[in-house]
Amino acid sequence: MKRREKLLILTGSLGDGHNKAAQAILEATRLHKPNVDVKVVDFLEWTHPYLHGVGKYCYMRWVKSLPSVYGYLYRKTRDDNTFSHMFKKMKSFSTDRMLELLHEEEPTEVVCTFPGAAAAMSYLKCNGFVTVPTVTVMTDYTDHSYWVHPGTDRYLVGAEHVKQALLRYRVPEQRIVVTGIPIREPFTQAYDRAELRDKHGLDREMPTVLVMGGGHGLIGKQFKSVLQSEELAEPVQFVFVCGRNEKLKQLLEEELGGEKTRHRVKVTGFVDHVHELMALSDLIITKPGGLTISEAMALELPMMLYKPIPGQEQENAAYLVGLGAAIEVKNALELKSQLLEVIANQSLLSKLKENVKLSQQHQDAHHMLRAIFDTHHHFIPMSDRMRVAYANG
Repeated sequence: MKRREKLLILTGSLGDGHNKAAQAILEATRLHKPNVDVKVVDFLEWTHPYLHGVGKYCYMRWVKSLPSVYGYLYRKTRDDNTFSHMFKKMKSFSTDRMLELLHEEEPTEVVCTFPGAAAAMSYLKCNGFVTVPTVTVMTDYTDHSYWVHPGTDRYLVGAEHVKQALLRYRVPEQRIVVTGIPIREPFTQAYDRAELRDKHGLDREMPTVLVMGGGHGLIGKQFKSVLQSEELAEPVQFVFVCGRNEKLKQLLEEELGGEKTRHRVKVTGFVDHVHELMALSDLIITKPGGLTISEAMALELPMMLYKPIPGQEQENAAYLVGLGAAIEVKNALELKSQLLEVIANQSLLSKLKENVKLSQQHQDAHHMLRAIFDTHHHFIPMSDRMRVAYANG
C-alpha cells in the first residue's frame, strides 16, 4: 500500500517572515491537498529547546543596535567564497535532535523556509543519514549563499532575478521554480474598500496611511512629529499597527488619540486582519521584510519603505524601488517630505499603485504546491549528489 504523503515544514523564529511563509504553505496544503498530512516545526526551538529564546533576543538586539556590522557580515558571506564556506560548515544544530524529528514524523517531503533548517537537512543528506526530498523556500527578493546547499532538491524563489542569481551559484535550472513568496490566502482576494472602512470605523474618502513595524522600532518620536506637523495641509487617516508592543500602543493612544492631532488616528496592537487593513489603505509605511512586501504587492498597495536594515531588507527595498512600486526613505526628514509629496500628489500615488499592479507576482497556491510535491521527480540519489557537491568544493 502506498504510504500517505506527509509534508514537514521547518521554519525559524528570527523575524516574522519565515513563520509567515510556513503558515501560508500549511494553509494552502490543507485547502488544496486535504489528503496530505502537514506539520510545521520551529527548527530553532526544536534543536535548541533551552536556548532559542535567548538566541532570538540577542539576534534581534544585534541587528537593531549594530545594523552596519550585520550588513558587513551579510555582504561578506553573500557570495560563495572561503568566508561563507567557513560559516556554512559551522554545524549549529543537534544531529540527534534532527534525526529524532525526522524518524518521529517520517515525512515524504521536507520544506525549509529558514536557511538554518536547509543547512541542517543538507548536512544530514550529504552524510547519508536521510534521503527525503527537500525543498527550500527563499523568503526575500534576493540571494545569499547561506540559502544554497548541495542537499536541496528544489528552490522556490520570489522573482526571476533571484533564479538568475541561483544559476550563478551553479544550481541546475530545473531545480529552481519562480513561484513568488508564499502568502496566506486572505492576501490574494479582492475586497470592497468602502465596506472595509465602514467595518473598521474609518472615513470612506480620507487618504489612509497604514503604518506597520511597531515591534521593529519603526514608530518612534521622530515619526510622531510628522503627524503633529502643520505641513500636512490635508487631514490624513493613519492606522498604526503596533504588533505585540503594548507599551508603544498605550503611548500612541495617549499622545495622538482624541483631539491631540487634526489627523484621524487609529491605533491597534497585534491583529489577525492585516489583510483588511492593507486592502482599505492608500499607502503603507513599513520595513521591507519579504513577506510584508509580498502581501502588500498582492493587494496592490503602494509602499514607503522606512530605514531598511543593511542586508536583505536593503535588497528588498532596492528591488521594489527599481520596479517603481515603492519609495525608500532613510530618515524622519525624508519620511516627512516624501509623505507630503505622495499625499498631495494623487498622480504620484496612482503611478505607484499601477507599478505595484504590473510587477506583482502571481501568487498561485496550486503552482507552489505542485512545485513542492513534484520534487521527487528531480531527486538525485545521494551518492551522485555527494560526488557533485564535493567536486564543486
